[in-house]
Amino acid sequence: MKSFRQELTLNLPSRRGFRNITPEVQRAVEQSRVQEGLCLVNAMHITASVFINDDEPGLLRDFERWLEGLAPEKPHDRYEHNGHEDNGDAHLKRTVMGREVVVAITRGRLDFGTWERIFYGEFDGRRDKRILVKIIGE
Repeated sequence: MKSFRQELTLNLPSRRGFRNITPEVQRAVEQSRVQEGLCLVNAMHITASVFINDDEPGLLRDFERWLEGLAPEKPHDRYEHNGHEDNGDAHLKRTVMGREVVVAITRGRLDFGTWERIFYGEFDGRRDKRILVKIIGE
């Protein structure tokens, strides 16, 4: 069994945003040379997320509005976490959107449903954040 590890680094210029990272993850699968296995993709920061959904701009705007309704950024003092920071909302948004995904690898390719893509969700951006890609298989 092979094991492959790679870190991606992203720095979104805004506090919140979403980015399709499927191409970067597929490149990691190709570099791993794993033909049959599993690929774990993990946001390594507690104010960021990795999830799978449709790459449709309207849906991504819907996520932004929905998450802001669930955990509004302001006023910052509504969150007890915000004693020294202003990102209490980002921690809650990450919990809702998830920490990681696992995707099957078949014949050296990510094995998705028709519209599925891997997304990075940023909820407290404007700095470097890491994403772990861990691949195991044959």
